[in-house]
Amino acid sequence: MKTIRRLFSQLTAFQVWLAFLSIFLVAGVVAGLIVLTQGLSVTNLTDLVPWGLWIGIDLSSIALSAGAFSICAAVYLIGLKQYEPVARTATFIGIIGYSMAMLCLLMDIGRPDRFWHGFVYWNTHSLLWEVTMCVGLYFGVLTLETMPIIGGAEWFKARWPKLAKAMTKIHHYAPILAIAGLTFSMLHQSSLGATYGVLKAKPLWYSPSLSVLFMFSAIIGGISLTLFASMLASRLSKEANVDDSLLEKLSHFVGWALAAYLYFRFWYTLSMTYTYEPGRTEGLAMLTKGPLAFNFWVGEIILGILVPMIILLKGKWRANPGLRMLALLMVVGGLIAYRWDIVMAGQLLVISYLPNQINTFYTTYQPSLIEILAGVGVVTFGLTAFTLGVKFLKVVDHGVVHEESHVPELEAIPAMGD
Repeated sequence: MKTIRRLFSQLTAFQVWLAFLSIFLVAGVVAGLIVLTQGLSVTNLTDLVPWGLWIGIDLSSIALSAGAFSICAAVYLIGLKQYEPVARTATFIGIIGYSMAMLCLLMDIGRPDRFWHGFVYWNTHSLLWEVTMCVGLYFGVLTLETMPIIGGAEWFKARWPKLAKAMTKIHHYAPILAIAGLTFSMLHQSSLGATYGVLKAKPLWYSPSLSVLFMFSAIIGGISLTLFASMLASRLSKEANVDDSLLEKLSHFVGWALAAYLYFRFWYTLSMTYTYEPGRTEGLAMLTKGPLAFNFWVGEIILGILVPMIILLKGKWRANPGLRMLALLMVVGGLIAYRWDIVMAGQLLVISYLPNQINTFYTTYQPSLIEILAGVGVVTFGLTAFTLGVKFLKVVDHGVVHEESHVPELEAIPAMGD
């Protein structure tokens, strides 16, 4: 017993945290293997509700990765160089988020051995094909953008100095990668909304506004997660170091963006009351007065938009780090609630198009234990990857500057009038 106590007393908080995460990782791997070997029959997904918990995690993780293209575009295209350390964190969160999304899709598509078909057999009439191509290409961009972060780590330089130097030099092409990332990410963020918006058989989804809402909410949620994760890491790890003034300025931007997003979200939702259409009106009732009402009013509108908007727009409250972190966390939660509401509200309503019998029916969905364990495993993977990044790659360190952080080609161009 003394030996066991001595061993536990020697464990650091970092080691205990990793041990805790490893429990859920193992459970997630086991659940994932069960799905891959036995198929989707072990889930509660049906023909009526084919997109469940995993698609909710997939859409949320991709949306919360949007801080990468948003902040990188501000730094390398607009010229807001002071936010480059935040872009470093956003890029790492981005590649984690897209990895999580692909893990979910690996289980959800039913035939993961055919994941490459979309890249080879082009269906240019399919929005999902466009999403597949853009996600694959943007993941490649994120991989290139992450290489300088890995190559700049001291332990990596010591072991592989030549490779580290080559990886660090990729940062020289940051503006080009920012343009590519902005293109691919905006295309597929909006196309994810359009995938739902073109489904005429689902009146609640059928709308061109979903493209705008998906992209707008992703930008807000992605930046919020980056800021929250940076502040949390700086309080829990000595390897993390942040410039709080940068985070406060970006939080102020999030506050104004929430005001605009509130208008668009209400306009999209409440404009459905202007006309009656089977499925659309019932879907609005489900969202605002039915099973999803608490999620919509409390999760999305009150806690996800209104409360954080007020906190982030009021200077005295925004300057309080604790209140600011709470507000940013609520924004992240609000985005997850929005993605879940959109996915579920359109599927829980089933319309019969039989002649002379256009009726609306309701169905239900409850994730199975296997779905939950696999989903928890994917989320735990993201937490583990970010933890290791903070510890060994200094992804949250505003004092780190890349050796190639300045781009000679852009700096050599004289300003107008010189």
